Amino acid sequence: MTVSRLPLCLLLLCLTAVLSSDAAVQSCMDKHQVVGVLRQMEKFLKGQEVRFTEGLRIMKSKLATLQNSVSKMPQADQSAAPTTCPSLEAPVHGTKFGSKYFVGHEIHFTCSQGYQLVGPTTRVCQENGSWSGIATLCKDMSVCASNPCQNGGTCVETVNQYKCTCPQKWSGPHCQHPTQTAPPEWSVVNDPAFSRKPRCAQVNRAQHCSCDAGFHMSGTSDNSICQDVNECEVYRLDQGGKLCVHECVNVPGSYHCSCPSGYKLLPDGRSCEDVDECLSQKHNCTSGTTCINTGGGFQCVSPECPRSHGHIHYVKTSPFQCERNPCPMDSRSCMLAPKTVSFHYLSLSSNLQTPATLFRMATATAPGRTGPDSLRFGIVGGNSRGMFVMQRSDRQTGELILVQQLQGPQEISIDVDMSEYSDRVFQAKHVAKVHILVSPYNF
Repeated sequence: MTVSRLPLCLLLLCLTAVLSSDAAVQSCMDKHQVVGVLRQMEKFLKGQEVRFTEGLRIMKSKLATLQNSVSKMPQADQSAAPTTCPSLEAPVHGTKFGSKYFVGHEIHFTCSQGYQLVGPTTRVCQENGSWSGIATLCKDMSVCASNPCQNGGTCVETVNQYKCTCPQKWSGPHCQHPTQTAPPEWSVVNDPAFSRKPRCAQVNRAQHCSCDAGFHMSGTSDNSICQDVNECEVYRLDQGGKLCVHECVNVPGSYHCSCPSGYKLLPDGRSCEDVDECLSQKHNCTSGTTCINTGGGFQCVSPECPRSHGHIHYVKTSPFQCERNPCPMDSRSCMLAPKTVSFHYLSLSSNLQTPATLFRMATATAPGRTGPDSLRFGIVGGNSRGMFVMQRSDRQTGELILVQQLQGPQEISIDVDMSEYSDRVFQAKHVAKVHILVSPYNF
């Protein structure tokens, strides 16, 4: 049997037997075994003593730290929270419920009839000795409580509304305007159709007069009259822009917008739109002519092909295009003449924003044929005076671009051409005659 592996309980039992009698030593273990047990017990007790000592040291260190922290805290009499809060008074025109001001207790407030509570309905006494929330007030709910009448006017309260009785020399719903001694420039005077008698009534022994919508009060309180408000002039003076796109017409109590001849008023009541006489069949163009709609009107046109000369002859293939007859092989002048001449009519408004693309010209190749590998575009005639440029937009298309704003009414003619080249050799030329009609209006 190995002594070091004996259970602790068995060691204690044998040790007790050794101490009681020699016979027990003979029956439990011999002398050497007893010595081994005693040494093992001694080591065990020393280990327990070391652990106890270390635990005691740690405990003392923690106690010292805690004592140091407590010593740094404020004195109890300095940090103790008050047990009550200051007394609270009921708001003016209100009632307070609750009479205890201890921590955690509540005070409630209500207002008398005709007054509205502003602030919290309940305030609680907090641990720091103050009440929660802000001071409670009772506000007068009367519509006249805010003193809406200015310049010494008297507020007369009615059902859910008020009326200001103004002193002399003051007028307006809040007595905010000096009484007009002379009519304003937007007022229509000297015309009975633009004047009305005011509607007057007695309210609390005072006479109150008013005007219909679109009229304003003029004169003194003893001799007042309702005069028309010229809405067109008011809008202009307020710098609000144009009330109407074209023309504003003032009428008694109101206004309406009008459009020039050849235009119609849109549903918004202020914008104008051109009437297309050609589409609506409201034109008088005869047979053989074509109706072209313009801004505010129309034109009846019948463009003619260029006159024949030499070997150059043209035939009209549509109302707006002429084509040159085939040329003799030896006629260079015929080959250089335009192969096609087309006619185009454009209607523009004044002051159109620039730059603006007005017209596109492109080449067309018959199926099975190879088209030109190069195109050149240019302006070759007309009275454009540098208002337009012609430039290529892609490989097969050129654009006529307006670069200066136009002011109508005026008519402008411009001729543009497109020359086709193949392997840098001239093939054909096409001319487009553009006729532009500029209206005097910018809509």
